[in-house]
Amino acid sequence: MRDFILLAKAISDETRLRMLKLLQNGPLCVCQITAVLNIGQPTVSKNLAMLRVAGLVDSKREGSWRFYFLTEERINDFNLEFIKLIKESLNDDKTIKADMIRCSDPTCKPENLASKSS
Repeated sequence: MRDFILLAKAISDETRLRMLKLLQNGPLCVCQITAVLNIGQPTVSKNLAMLRVAGLVDSKREGSWRFYFLTEERINDFNLEFIKLIKESLNDDKTIKADMIRCSDPTCKPENLASKSS
């Protein structure tokens, strides 16, 4: 039951749900998530850490970038079922659609975002 509650708490926040929906289309770095959701890097990192502990996301380092993605590994009895639910839900939500449009913008690439923050 503990794992189920941890997962339920992880997806009970709008920001974390928006992050998960963005990640369903592939890996993103923190700077991309920050730009799309228009929230600070510490907030993004804190929320990604909670999603990681819940077994919903994982990360990999590529050069100086750390990319986050939806996990494909069974961490507990429920994490893959929650990911499936997230992928199938909220696809018609206007906030989610707007996030997806911002994320698909060519300027929303790590190398472009890094040059803006310098």
